[in-house]
Amino acid sequence: MPVTVADLLARSELGLVLLTADAIVDRPLSWVHVSELADPAPFLEGGELLLTTGLALRQDQPAGPYVRRLVDAGVAALGFGTGLGQEAVLPELLAAAEKSGLPVVDVPRGTPFIAISRSVSAALAAEEYAAVARSAAVQQELTRAAVAPGAPGALLERLARAIGGWALLLDTVGAPLEAAPPGAVRHAHALGTELDRLRGSRAPASAAISGPEDTVLVQSLGTNARIRGFLAVGRSGSLPPTERHVVNAAALLLTLRMEQSRGLDSAMAALRAALLRLLLAGEERTVSGVVDELGQQLPSEPLRVLTVLGSGEQRSAAVDVAADAAAHGRVPLFSAELDDALVLLTSAETGLASQLDVLPARVPGSAVGMSRPVRWSELVDGLQQARQAAQHGRGRTTVVVDFEDLATPGLSALLEPTATRAFADSLLAPLFASDRAGAGDLVHSVRVWLTHHGQWEPAAAQLGVHRHTLRKRVRRAGQLLGRDLDEPGTRAELWIALHPPGAS
Repeated sequence: MPVTVADLLARSELGLVLLTADAIVDRPLSWVHVSELADPAPFLEGGELLLTTGLALRQDQPAGPYVRRLVDAGVAALGFGTGLGQEAVLPELLAAAEKSGLPVVDVPRGTPFIAISRSVSAALAAEEYAAVARSAAVQQELTRAAVAPGAPGALLERLARAIGGWALLLDTVGAPLEAAPPGAVRHAHALGTELDRLRGSRAPASAAISGPEDTVLVQSLGTNARIRGFLAVGRSGSLPPTERHVVNAAALLLTLRMEQSRGLDSAMAALRAALLRLLLAGEERTVSGVVDELGQQLPSEPLRVLTVLGSGEQRSAAVDVAADAAAHGRVPLFSAELDDALVLLTSAETGLASQLDVLPARVPGSAVGMSRPVRWSELVDGLQQARQAAQHGRGRTTVVVDFEDLATPGLSALLEPTATRAFADSLLAPLFASDRAGAGDLVHSVRVWLTHHGQWEPAAAQLGVHRHTLRKRVRRAGQLLGRDLDEPGTRAELWIALHPPGAS
């Protein structure tokens, strides 16, 4: 228990007497400070028992402002040593203290200030030792709970009791896995913003949410870029340092518990990769039996194939996000690594594919592509489509790229605007120069002629000229460009140059 003025008053050997009857004396003391300054506030942090003989007040310093400075500095109590120049505490000091609610204690001449300092120091040391001992005992209990078989619910229950509040274990998407007490799940919906922020940092990372009445701590669980979950705790008031150490220990134990499964994860990843190769070879029935033995299920036709491109840590994080989405929707999902890419198979009829739109946002830096709906016999084609879509979106977009959408915007969407405009300016430079020096009709004439697929009559009619005039213009353009405009490749290049990306 923290030491208070009431504790010091109860020690008869100190002989202290409370002079302000209505003052609060059960406030914890942070330290004992001795000062004869008229304004000791700059040297105080709050919570101290300030000891003085009133030397400053004997030098005609008014008592009222002196007391106000002490109260503003957060002093817990004032100890006035009598018999050392003043036989009693000044009446005006007592009046100001009574008005401000500041406890004033009479320290008799026979009680040296050092005796009070030693008493408080010993009590604070004992309190700190007790807190450390409690923290060590709690950490031992948490360790035993962490290594015990079963779910980590026992660890969270012990943690919640230790901090006098609640504890939540959340998965990678923020859904509660364990809660202590069970009603703590109601806090999960308010943590979304902090979870999103922590997802953008390498694990482990933490965030604190301090309100007027309570404190909430959130920590990511995992190593580096792979986040395996989150630990959130809360309680009324603030969390003392010793209890924060307990929370940190719990987060470490939960992380270690999760990381213990990495060896099994590696073996399962190798098995899944082999199963995917069998599926690509048309062995869907064989794989279905193996997957059933694992307690899972292959998705039903028609399928959507998704490919995730990125680093190993990004692909691992994407597996977690996709698995959580499938678990929440209670729909089958098959995932496996193949040629430095993550492959996800889901049924096109369950809606899970659309829910996986969150993947690029949840795993920054990854690229995700999705195939058309395909049958098991078309799985090779679906995988190729998904990979092409992901490669198209790499570095260009933060959304899932659907293979079906690649052809919608046309060829111009595949061209880099700056490079294409530079190509157009270089290719068409002779025509623009001729137009500036002459009649100014070559570029427009070639554009109209290409629009009509090289047909002279309709192009000449749109330009309002004779077809022979148009032939002369096109022949002149070919001479200036040094190219044969009857060649399909040349016409395609001219069309792109005359219609660069972003042009109206």
